[in-house]
Amino acid sequence: MSKLPPAFQVSEEVARGLEYNSPIVALESTVITHGLPYPENLTLAEDMENEVRSQGATPATIAVIDGRVQVGLHLTQLQYLAAHTEGLKKISTRDFASVIAKMTSGGTTVAGTMLAAHTAGIRVFATGGIGGVHYELSKTRRGAFDISTDLPTLAQIPMIVVCAGAKAILDLQATLEYLETWGVPVVGYKTDDFPAFYTLRSGFKTSARVDSPEEVVHFAQMHWSLGLKSAVLVVAPPPIDVALPPDVVKDAVLRALKEAQEQGIQGQEVTPFLLSKVVDFTGGASLRANLGLLLNNAKIASQIARQLARFERT
Repeated sequence: MSKLPPAFQVSEEVARGLEYNSPIVALESTVITHGLPYPENLTLAEDMENEVRSQGATPATIAVIDGRVQVGLHLTQLQYLAAHTEGLKKISTRDFASVIAKMTSGGTTVAGTMLAAHTAGIRVFATGGIGGVHYELSKTRRGAFDISTDLPTLAQIPMIVVCAGAKAILDLQATLEYLETWGVPVVGYKTDDFPAFYTLRSGFKTSARVDSPEEVVHFAQMHWSLGLKSAVLVVAPPPIDVALPPDVVKDAVLRALKEAQEQGIQGQEVTPFLLSKVVDFTGGASLRANLGLLLNNAKIASQIARQLARFERT
């Protein structure tokens, strides 16, 4: 493990894994701090870590606590984040300097987690759904598109990122076009279809397909061997038993977008507002789908991390 910035603190478990080139999977923490209420958020955090461990990998949940970038959390730190969500920051790449300087705490987004994991030397990351291009909500700011920092971060950081596509509240076609423009391969895991987070298919195709962890690693190594620096985005559909019908999701998203527009929701508040409304409009079914796909992605990412570690050792 190379010398880290002074604000970084790596847990003993993760540091040991890095030293011995063991499989490690990075996990984000905004799902804890901004995604679910207590105690459901703590249960999910523990379930995610347990799923990674059950697959023979080390979980590295990432957050900022009292101005320290924690790579790998102890149970007491998970409990703190889950139980004290009020006032915690939502930390993307631009926010690290501020929260470190002010000695505050918060959960890391996809982009924030990628930056911290890459800095620590972790190569595989599991999340639910990436951010992307939002639908235009403002009637007065035509052309002022809301584009998640996740997208340029995916274009700049060489990691394997496992997700269920982009969040269903987003403009999926525009999001895919952005990824194509910046050369980020969107690789379907046992599918040719780009999943739409809660649903199996979005109507759009992936740029490639792989059918095993070995194929993912081979694809990623080939991508990076060409001098390319982007992430490899591995998209896996949600488990069939929790996936929702497309028309149910579409109706809920349209209603949520309408309410967000009427209430003037903007900036970092847009995503949690929309996701919360979708949960309400689907009677909680979208939440069950979200939890199911998160655990599924953690499982797949762990299998990929094991294969990557095996490949790098040999």
